[in-house]
Amino acid sequence: MNYQQQVIDRSNSAFWDELCGSSLARALGIIDVSKESLNRFDQTYFDYYPYLNRYVLEEKLEGKRILEIGLGYGTLGGLIASQNCSYFGLDIAAGPVKMMQYRLGLLKSKHFGSGGQGSALALPFAENYFDYVYTIGCLHHTGNLSLAVQEVHRVLKPGGKAIVMLYNQRSFRQIVQVRWIRLRERLIFGKPQEDIETRVRALYDTVSTGEAAPYTEYVTKAQIRDLFRAFARVSIDVQDFDEYALAGGLIRIPRKWFLNNLARILGLDLYIRAAKKGWNLS
Repeated sequence: MNYQQQVIDRSNSAFWDELCGSSLARALGIIDVSKESLNRFDQTYFDYYPYLNRYVLEEKLEGKRILEIGLGYGTLGGLIASQNCSYFGLDIAAGPVKMMQYRLGLLKSKHFGSGGQGSALALPFAENYFDYVYTIGCLHHTGNLSLAVQEVHRVLKPGGKAIVMLYNQRSFRQIVQVRWIRLRERLIFGKPQEDIETRVRALYDTVSTGEAAPYTEYVTKAQIRDLFRAFARVSIDVQDFDEYALAGGLIRIPRKWFLNNLARILGLDLYIRAAKKGWNLS
């Protein structure tokens, strides 16, 4: 591993130790991890992302061995683990691992496996081990997206399926907001300022201090098809959108108005379902 990757890994381990979703928890006034508080968080989370749970519920996970990479607040992992499957979780930061272990205890799950804290770039599992790999909003932060996808492919059984979310380079946010930020910098300063990429990353992920994620990549559908070229079948859904305001904030256009139309074309996120070549006979 080169020095630059080591720096990214250390930065990611520190940054993501604050659970992804903490801002939502603060907005809800959640200050504990009781079962009731977590249920309230999860319900709000799935209400905000109404399309997300179908990527779990439409699959036949019962009896399957599942890996989730990037655990966050544990909402998706909790749903996966509740499907009577063997669930394994992995995160580069200690905080999300601790939360997921706690949630599994609430579920009385017998399966956390040999996962825990580790890197998506060197998954601590054998080849052809998992029936499914879920990783939502994680791999684009690793610093080496190509290697991360290769690792997902390696640990999947023949016929196994990866369900991955990556940020969309062709989103409305990128086309309008990010281009405007870059243009404004050129108009004011004659060239983009050094911190502009940090400001763009802050549009996507920040912690409570306002600090942006250390590293973020954005991809097109064409790049996804190249990244996942070793897989037999690849499908891509476009999801999610921002809320927008007009007339200096006097008129607000709710995000939910976009979810079933413009978001499906110029949405923030690309949801990938990719099947590994071969037959899974287990």
